[in-house]
Amino acid sequence: MDFFADIFEYHYLANAVIACILSGITCGIIGTYIVARRMVFLCGGITHASFGGLGIAFYLGANPILGATIFAVLSALGIEYAANKTKIREDSAIGLMWGVGMAMGALFMSLRPGYTSGDLSSFLFGNIISVTNSDVIALGILTLLLIVGAIIWLKPIMYMAFDRDFASAAGVKTTLIGYIMSVVTAVTIVLSIRVMGIVLLVSLMTMPVVIVNSITKQYDKIAIYSSIVAAIGALIGIIVSYYFEVPSGPAIIFVLTLALIIVKLLSLHPKRAVNR
Repeated sequence: MDFFADIFEYHYLANAVIACILSGITCGIIGTYIVARRMVFLCGGITHASFGGLGIAFYLGANPILGATIFAVLSALGIEYAANKTKIREDSAIGLMWGVGMAMGALFMSLRPGYTSGDLSSFLFGNIISVTNSDVIALGILTLLLIVGAIIWLKPIMYMAFDRDFASAAGVKTTLIGYIMSVVTAVTIVLSIRVMGIVLLVSLMTMPVVIVNSITKQYDKIAIYSSIVAAIGALIGIIVSYYFEVPSGPAIIFVLTLALIIVKLLSLHPKRAVNR
């Protein structure tokens, strides 16, 4: 079977391809901010905390993505509030949300009538063929808003990402931006769960940034190129998944890992040449 011909024949495959590309773009933009602010652990905490909302929604018979969104946003705001207003350390707050979210998700999903282990694994490791038209539309809107927002508020976000104290001294509303970025991160995470799964999603946000950061140090270029790398990596990953009949999430991570290794090896080559 030909992959590109089947895209036009099978609607679920077209949704999967579009979702992969859009998730790559959004994760590239948000991932640049997360890595620059050294918030990868926060991203992991929100990702795993969202599983609690998935489990509760499944148990109540509601939309699992909506449940995950509510839970992820509340967790992100809670972590940001704990870091700014309370004596709880940020890493401790993240750890609490991480553990409680996963525990609640597993508990409520197991209590759901007709529960099978496949229900759990599809959200932990992704299930690309389950992407719906609504998911694609939501991802499209989010991608558009992120691109516009990144263009308009590039400098305040960049200042915030690299030095929060300097940004505050320069008149940037760091608290407001912190809350907004936490919410946007949470929404990006939830809408990409079907593509990558909870376990692997953090890698899609960080690996493209690490790859591009090996080539350039400019924030705006990292954001642009990371989005391109993530989108292309996701597309190649789903093609690999299609032909070799393996899960799309691990295939995407394998492609990005291979790209990272190649970039790192190429970056070492000139140094070796100079040493000679």
